[in-house]
Amino acid sequence: MRDEDITLLCGIGLHRPSTPQEKVIKLGQSIVDRYRVLDHEPFNLAGLEDLGITESGIPLSVNSVACHADLLITTGIVEPHQYAGYSGGPKTVSIGAAGEPMIAHTHGPKMVDHPGTRLGKIEGNIFHQAVTEAARRAGLDFILNVVQDDHKRPVAIFAGRPEDTFEELVKAAKGLYEVPVQQEYDVVVAGVGFPKDMNLYQASRAASQLFFAPTSVVKDGSVFIVPAPTPEGAGQGEGERRFLETMRSGNDMLSLLAELRRTGYPPGAQRAFVMAKVLEKNHVIIVGTETPEVVRQLHMIPAADMDEAFRIAVSKIGRDDLEVLIVQRALLTLLVGRTG
Repeated sequence: MRDEDITLLCGIGLHRPSTPQEKVIKLGQSIVDRYRVLDHEPFNLAGLEDLGITESGIPLSVNSVACHADLLITTGIVEPHQYAGYSGGPKTVSIGAAGEPMIAHTHGPKMVDHPGTRLGKIEGNIFHQAVTEAARRAGLDFILNVVQDDHKRPVAIFAGRPEDTFEELVKAAKGLYEVPVQQEYDVVVAGVGFPKDMNLYQASRAASQLFFAPTSVVKDGSVFIVPAPTPEGAGQGEGERRFLETMRSGNDMLSLLAELRRTGYPPGAQRAFVMAKVLEKNHVIIVGTETPEVVRQLHMIPAADMDEAFRIAVSKIGRDDLEVLIVQRALLTLLVGRTG
């Protein structure tokens, strides 16, 4: 194939476009110089292909460049995901390169509230079913996905037909990421790591992922401690801005949840809906943040260091004999059934 016939499409969803420097870091200078490298544009209606509506009423749309390709290949990482059960596979094109209406519907309150839309769950997951159907209609031909360990080293690499290959990847991911727990804790220290710790939209996932784990690890009134510098504040994309605006609009989490269930919300604001569920019952402390005022606007608590974070935790819980769980890589850990 000629170089000019190959396009690399960055599936950014509703997040900010990647910078030229980030493209070079991700792909290498020689690749960026040799091929056409594009960012998906979710708000550019002229650049989207309407794929119809599913039986359940979900509007499907995907980037036209992907839909019109003679050979459509996706790459990605399979790891626990808040809504899809596991990321990668069909989600790379169906969400990463989807139009805003599809992202809005799949991240709306009815979908997020659905009992099948859960971490680590594939069977009966209506979110996974929707993105799989969208990938089929977009003509996804082939996937190359990896499962990584906690040092970002690939431990499983599978390529082939999208749905069969994704099933094999999920099996490998379950064996790596699922960790048994035996009790609930007063405090959970949730590690994030670069680059997810650059903004609060991503860093807050450490708390919500553990809160929504298949097996509960926190009591009501418990505290999540998330070390993250968050120099970008809430984040710089449209979805991140909507997250901040929606969280800022609520005086308390109970009334915010009721309002969002009544009126719905635009895509990106689903992170506010999810975090409101967490903050309705628990506290979240962001340690080492460079944007403490934004943390407060999101109804979370900034702390300069871990000592201050634990002092706050003691004051919130009302005692100092705390049981603490440390999850070094919260976004790659799926806590499951007790063993004792």
